[in-house]
Amino acid sequence: MKCDEEMFAKLYESVFPDLYRYALCILGHPQDAEDAVSEAVTAAYGNIRKLRKREAFKSWIFTILANVCRKRLRTEARERKKAEGSERECVPFEEMDHAAVLDVRRAFAVLTDEEQEIIGLSVFGGYSSREIGRMLDQSDNTIRSRRSRALKKMEVMLR
Repeated sequence: MKCDEEMFAKLYESVFPDLYRYALCILGHPQDAEDAVSEAVTAAYGNIRKLRKREAFKSWIFTILANVCRKRLRTEARERKKAEGSERECVPFEEMDHAAVLDVRRAFAVLTDEEQEIIGLSVFGGYSSREIGRMLDQSDNTIRSRRSRALKKMEVMLR
């Protein structure tokens, strides 16, 4: 696909809020989310010629961001093991301070990394189970059942 800086900027601008919310939800810290989105955008811009259809931009860049987030989580887990149990500080959303949001965040934190990724792509990315299945190389039935179980886990936590 031919893409100049201006077209890339327009495409990116249309998905930035969803990208940031997804990264924040997965990584849990605003600075980490900003860094992950920045890394994903840089990678996407450098590989824009590989994108065949403009309509696939959102899915394509979300896949890149999901991979960046997974890589960061793996690196963080390795570093945490090396530090022998030093716990990561959890910073609350500055702009959201009511109890319900904190409850949802706690419920989300109970999910496995894979469940968080599926819920994040579904809620913040607006992707269907078929699209998420393609991104994660899993069947859409598997995605639907994992999403359903994850939402039930969250529901139990929120009761």
